[in-house]
Amino acid sequence: MAHSVLDLIGNTPIVKITRFDTGPCELFVKLDSQNPTGSIKDRIALAMIEQAEQDGLLKPGGTIIEATAGNTGLGLALVAALKGYKLILVIPDKMSQEKVRTVRALGAEVIITRSDVGKGHPAYYQDIAERIAKETPGSFYTNQFGNPSNPAAHEAITGPEIWAQMNHHVDAIITGVGSGGTMTGLSRYFAKVSPSTEMVLADPVGSILDHYIKTGEVLKDSGAWLVEGVGEDFIPTVADLSRVTKSYSITDAESFDVARDLFRKEGILAGTSSGLLVATALRYCREQTTPKRVLTFICDTGARYISKIFDDTWLRDQGLLTGEHYGDLRDYITQKVPITVEPTETLLIAYTRMRAHGVSQLPVLDGERIIGLLDEWDILQAVTPHRDQFSRNVKDFMTTNLETLPPSAHPSELLALFQRERVPIIVDNGRFLGLITKIDYLNYLRRKNHE
Repeated sequence: MAHSVLDLIGNTPIVKITRFDTGPCELFVKLDSQNPTGSIKDRIALAMIEQAEQDGLLKPGGTIIEATAGNTGLGLALVAALKGYKLILVIPDKMSQEKVRTVRALGAEVIITRSDVGKGHPAYYQDIAERIAKETPGSFYTNQFGNPSNPAAHEAITGPEIWAQMNHHVDAIITGVGSGGTMTGLSRYFAKVSPSTEMVLADPVGSILDHYIKTGEVLKDSGAWLVEGVGEDFIPTVADLSRVTKSYSITDAESFDVARDLFRKEGILAGTSSGLLVATALRYCREQTTPKRVLTFICDTGARYISKIFDDTWLRDQGLLTGEHYGDLRDYITQKVPITVEPTETLLIAYTRMRAHGVSQLPVLDGERIIGLLDEWDILQAVTPHRDQFSRNVKDFMTTNLETLPPSAHPSELLALFQRERVPIIVDNGRFLGLITKIDYLNYLRRKNHE
């Protein structure tokens, strides 16, 4: 029986992948998504805090400060909550809302900063965290990117777990580099117990690490990527990549496709970095000419990405989900299955539907035909004088002065309607196809720019 949730960190199971083409190899995944906060980073969060306590760097009631673009913040939030420390996290704005809300629920103070700037910029998340730590009395800056307790945790604990669970036979380990702790710690451990085990890097396109492994050159400029928690625009201090023998650069699209397939085929709900790792492992396995036992990680749970990689609308907004291409205004419509309301439904139903789906207006449909539009202002005007109006029908308050366009209309007609603060409604032979908002238009332009 565990005395604390913290006692449940580690000893995560390993599962064999059986429903993907792995070439001549056996592919295994270590489910670190089964750690208490659902992430491999629980391991280093506990290790860094306990080492700081032992070294006298963190006193009772102190403040922990960290910059995190992934799950380290979640692990720290759990440990800080159970040990009674205050926690300040500096987080780039590309982190999923599920993660942000979780750390806040655990009591962390969150500072959101830009994800499109590099080290040295005043808005860079690591520089901000370091500055806050210097200005905060009684604080400890965990600094996962430079803290030796990070790789030491994987060398002392994660490595021996894998070695025992794999019956002392591991030919290759695939992992990514965010802080570099996992790769560094595992490479040091396996250099001692199994020097022939290959260490393989999984890197998102845009990160500088794949190029560094292949050429030894540190690029000054990095690109952008959507996979969270791995890939870097610099070489972290704790990252020892000297034992990495091979690396792969994987697109966001491939990483997300594999993560979605993992759920469908294997029943493993995995996050974005896990998709990257498994995509790399599959490539590695298929390239082999002799059987090998290969291991990678399910770094965190996909439950934190339901609003992202498991949401078709979000993927479509990012240009990562390609559907049918029409060559007309239908390509601008983001909400392919529109959220609508019927004329005889109540204002309360309409309001609840708006809140549930995060929209501010609803097309009012009679069958396939649009007969009105209801927005927040319509409801507000209806219920402000008489709150019992929530029970009234939508048809009594909807706007019927509609601006419709056929799919064949020129995009300039959209801009003309936007300028008049009207909502373009796309109708084909009387059948409602969807609304086009300003954000839809911008998303379309961004997708075209990336093509």
